[in-house]
Amino acid sequence: MLAKTAARCKAAAWISQTTLVAVLALPLHAEEKTIIAHGISTFGALKYPADFKHLDYVNPDAPKGGEISEWAPGTFDSMNPYSVKGVSAALSSIFYESILGATSDEIGAAYCLMCETMEYPEDRSWVIFNLRHDVKFSDGSPMSADDVVFSYELFRDKGIAEFRSVFNSKVQTVEALDPYRVKFTFTPGTPFRDMPATAGGLSVISKADYLGKKRDLEDSSLVPFLGTAPYVLDSMRPGQQIIYKRNPDYWGINHPLEVGQHNFDRIRIEYFGDDSAAFEAFKSGAYTFRNENSSKQWATAYDFPALRTGSVIKTELPNGNIASGQGFLINLRREKFQDVRVREAIGLMFNFEWSNQTLFYGLYSRINSIWENTAMAAVGPATPAQTALLQPLVDEGLLPATILTDEPAMGSVSTPDKNLDRKNLREASALLDAAGWEVGSDGMRRNAKGETLKVEFLEDSPAFERVINPYVENLRALGVDAVLTLVDSAQMSQRSDPPAFDFDIIVGNAVNGYEPGGEMKQAYASVTASNSTRNPAGLANPAVDKLLDPIEAAQTRQDLDVATQALDRVLRSLRFWIPQWYKNTYTV
Repeated sequence: MLAKTAARCKAAAWISQTTLVAVLALPLHAEEKTIIAHGISTFGALKYPADFKHLDYVNPDAPKGGEISEWAPGTFDSMNPYSVKGVSAALSSIFYESILGATSDEIGAAYCLMCETMEYPEDRSWVIFNLRHDVKFSDGSPMSADDVVFSYELFRDKGIAEFRSVFNSKVQTVEALDPYRVKFTFTPGTPFRDMPATAGGLSVISKADYLGKKRDLEDSSLVPFLGTAPYVLDSMRPGQQIIYKRNPDYWGINHPLEVGQHNFDRIRIEYFGDDSAAFEAFKSGAYTFRNENSSKQWATAYDFPALRTGSVIKTELPNGNIASGQGFLINLRREKFQDVRVREAIGLMFNFEWSNQTLFYGLYSRINSIWENTAMAAVGPATPAQTALLQPLVDEGLLPATILTDEPAMGSVSTPDKNLDRKNLREASALLDAAGWEVGSDGMRRNAKGETLKVEFLEDSPAFERVINPYVENLRALGVDAVLTLVDSAQMSQRSDPPAFDFDIIVGNAVNGYEPGGEMKQAYASVTASNSTRNPAGLANPAVDKLLDPIEAAQTRQDLDVATQALDRVLRSLRFWIPQWYKNTYTV
């Protein structure tokens, strides 16, 4: 299944889905003030030399052909991933490429894809991309610097709000120096570390096609924009099926970044209303690849004829990705959730240990840090290096002094023997009493205005009922008027996306990454709280705002780790995120 939380999010306004952040490369000539390189890496040297033939992890002679088919939940009514209008289709950004391309065996590295070389000074205050002359849009028309400038201006003026608010202030000018050279100059005072790679992450759209067909980036449309990528739209049945086909005339088929990749002739996406229907369809052969997200189904349901005959192969593959940060997200825009004691009390009532033993067959581990299983996770009391970042915020009154001495906030630890943990119930009761939510004669908690503490879990996956309903029962035992509301995917988008944000608690991901940078502001900065699909909780905290800057400005890996640890510590203390679970394998 394509990740259900990802299906709720819109694609980046100009960052292509394959581009990672990156910013330093070895110069060709050390004495030159301007670095000329074939790629860029944040803190170290690039793995691949300028004359590399293909990536180490691909088979350069891989056969091409055939079809891969997967499923997606709900429905779709748009092929525009860059608009908040409508529900964009799975893989709808597949048509677009960026100037730089990423690899899967390096962190923070990007290489010239649509450029021959890139030039930038040591302070990274600007970058010039020397574009390839052979890049073609999928209709065969050439791509030029004018298309790059046009695409930047388009996303600058009409892109999704969180990207405009975060990035527009960082780019001073974009200009075509000639038909195949484009220069980005960055705003003085901006942390420049990530900016050349951020510019290189620009998805390029055909200017002639966009203007000629009078398109609008902000509109929901079933007609994709014209891009340069290896796949084009073959056919669709809106809300039911999409088929992408490999472009036989793709310009980059022999590019070192592309050799051995994009091997399927067709990618087919089948839509189903829920996971149960999708699983039955998989058993019947309606699609061929399934990433199983249900521990119950993985443990009990994979015993059907096609599997017994070998037509279906069940296996576990190592997952080298960072833990997803999946959790319950509390809507901080709601007055009833303003008190951190209320949020902490709600979090205490989720019994992961019981859920894992009873519902998940012991397949999962608990997430505690937003950067779980990395050196960026906060552990123990604040280190001296973290304290150097946090102490000024304590002195300003933006953080409590305990942030320096306490262990970082963790998910509640409960007994696995029964769902309702009495110790946590007593602790949560004391927190709500102190916050002014007292139990009445009917067992329900009310504030001084007589309002009950109502908490609605909004969910579009029936598979989550068995997880959330026991949580609801625990909250009701606490005196909270908790309910689960199941909606379809369209209603989910309407209620949880901007501008509505009409929910109390949803399942989502706390944004993370191996090499966090300026994109953290899209998820956690106050400026994005009112309009960002990447900040669904509506987090707006001045201490967090100030901790985002040292992440973006870090010049060494150690500095980045320390700055992220400090941010992780503070984010967890705010209790807007109730961590769920992860596993280090793919079950397919």
